Amino acid sequence: MRFQGLDLNLLVVLDALLTERSLTAAAHRINLSQPAMSAAVARLRDYFRDELFTMNGRERFLTPRAETLAPAVRAVLGQIQGSIISLDPFDPAQSDRHFRIVLSDFAIIVFFEKVVERVAREAPAVSFELLPLDADPHELIRRGDVDFIVVPEMFMSSAHPRVALFDDELVCVGCPSNKQMPRQLTFEKYLSMKHVGVKFGHAQRPPIEDWFLHEHGFRRRVEILVQGFSMIPPLVSGTDRLAVMPLRLVRHFAKTIPLRIFELPTPLPVFTEAVQWPALHNNDPASIWLRETMVQEASRMAIPSKTPAPRERSSDSLNAQH
Repeated sequence: MRFQGLDLNLLVVLDALLTERSLTAAAHRINLSQPAMSAAVARLRDYFRDELFTMNGRERFLTPRAETLAPAVRAVLGQIQGSIISLDPFDPAQSDRHFRIVLSDFAIIVFFEKVVERVAREAPAVSFELLPLDADPHELIRRGDVDFIVVPEMFMSSAHPRVALFDDELVCVGCPSNKQMPRQLTFEKYLSMKHVGVKFGHAQRPPIEDWFLHEHGFRRRVEILVQGFSMIPPLVSGTDRLAVMPLRLVRHFAKTIPLRIFELPTPLPVFTEAVQWPALHNNDPASIWLRETMVQEASRMAIPSKTPAPRERSSDSLNAQH
């Protein structure tokens, strides 16, 4: 079908090309043969009177015209998907939808396991694929390869919709028996002590505390580097190491591992964990249902306290009574 001289089928080809930036990958994405893909690209170049991409060695770069077209084409196809193709009402109890979600171990433990429990009751055939922060979440969202990302709001792209879930704060933790801790922890002493640090995925993405310290020109003495916050508690227990963790996660692990919160001279910033989804999924009924479920479950989360329970007031240790 043509609209003002443009074969509308070519929009699907163009979207795949702009997303994958590879003729081979784009052809595979939309199940076209290589000759058919090459012919479609030639027609697109002729219609737009633009090369659309250029080669520099083995790398393919979009032209300025193609960069301008990318969000518009994606928005048009997303509108078709959400407003025309997905008109059937979504019934969670009957759906077998599979959701792909990028999130950290912290978010899974303190939040998303509650979502999974609720979905298991309301939509037993719905399934999840929970992905680590290995790849670039912005790229995954741009390509529409995942349904959601759940990360701190400050790290999210401004190009896609998002909604806040819950707030948390970062606290310094160690073992209650740590003899290296002074009565009052100075910033210099904090930086010089041994730390367990976190870097996420193969890209070694730093957590919020390292981003904050780097912004102010400081660096900790990291003795052990791990892939997630949940690996920290066993590595500080019984040692003189320190670490920085979200308070909600400290409360979770303090049920089984003795942990003590040490007050920092300079408090780290409170952060907001949020959920983001591709703009093309904005009107998808299944996406709307799950993000509403997430927001509802987040609203039920209690605000954690750093104050010890009454029977522990002689100690700063956190244990199962919290």
